[in-house]
Amino acid sequence: MATESSTSPAVGRALDILSYLAERTGTVPASTIARDLELPRSSMYHILTVLTERGFTVYVPEARGYALGASAYRLTSAYTLHDQLERLSRPVLRSVAAAAGITVHLGILRGASTLYLLKEHPPRQSELEPPLVTAVGVLLPAHLTANGRAILAQLPPAQLRALYSRPGDFVSRTGRGPRSVDDLQTALALERAQGWSEEVELIAAGLRSAGAPIFDLHGQPVAAVSCTWRSRIALRDPSELIGHLVAGAKEITRRLR
Repeated sequence: MATESSTSPAVGRALDILSYLAERTGTVPASTIARDLELPRSSMYHILTVLTERGFTVYVPEARGYALGASAYRLTSAYTLHDQLERLSRPVLRSVAAAAGITVHLGILRGASTLYLLKEHPPRQSELEPPLVTAVGVLLPAHLTANGRAILAQLPPAQLRALYSRPGDFVSRTGRGPRSVDDLQTALALERAQGWSEEVELIAAGLRSAGAPIFDLHGQPVAAVSCTWRSRIALRDPSELIGHLVAGAKEITRRLR
């Protein structure tokens, strides 16, 4: 029996239909869906029409029934990819954190934002460690984070422009950072050439970050490994810390492939 949302019954019914089809193999006639979910036929046919137009369901004329469509499976694939990415990345992040002596993050793009999926701490806290806003589940402007920039630097120019198509996309948290797509592309070209990205006091005063991209088996950038430290502390050899990040990102890429 369907459970109907009081604020948006059509949305609730659509989700009920998708959940119902997900639990069944083969095709299901519309009359059976209406009966089992106790839905009015008129509204059910309207919802199925919209779901089919958007690719979430498919109608099979020979069977006179409906099944899940490609769009529904794409959502499942995205969830599976993130689950696999986290599972393969966690031990690598743990090793990088221990070797570099600093907290490291795994992040992905969510539109023009960085979404942090994982966070691994070193065995012992270092004086490098600042209070971090990069908690798991936090969203930050991708063009300001080293994690986001590491992924953005690997995108085709057309895709980058599509992500930043509105004047208000270039927010600033400290008064610094790119103000246009051209500014961002210029900075990213240098970071793409060196194989890693960096931001200095773009997210918070006194902090700097570095990030390295992760690629899937098709060579597409899907995530990044990054860390943040206090900019006032001069590292003896910054290339050593960045080397750990790049090596970690390459190892996760290898595992994904």
